[in-house]
Amino acid sequence: QVQLVESGGGSVQPGGSLRLSCACSGFIFSSVAMRWYRQAPGKERELVASISNGGGSTYYGNSVKGRFAVSRDNPKNTVYLQMNSLKPEDTAVYYCYAMGTGYWGQGTQVTVSS
Repeated sequence: QVQLVESGGGSVQPGGSLRLSCACSGFIFSSVAMRWYRQAPGKERELVASISNGGGSTYYGNSVKGRFAVSRDNPKNTVYLQMNSLKPEDTAVYYCYAMGTGYWGQGTQVTVSS
């Protein structure tokens, strides 16, 4: 069955770092571009980052440019989101998504506070 299993969320202080992982199975991961989205309470879902199937092209939302980095390890069927210099406004539930498939992860909570 198709699964996108996220991990790495938690609570950190402003300025801290966190790395999210999304382990995928049940589809041909290496052929699929991947995205990270986030949604905070009362706000619209926001595209955070995307990465092409081979990892050669990336995109970042303006609010995270220079602080976050998306990568993937195709032999491990896993996509990552490295989050540095975290701010309270980064607090949200983060989701991974397999483009063109309709497959979503369950979401993982990231909380940035003093």
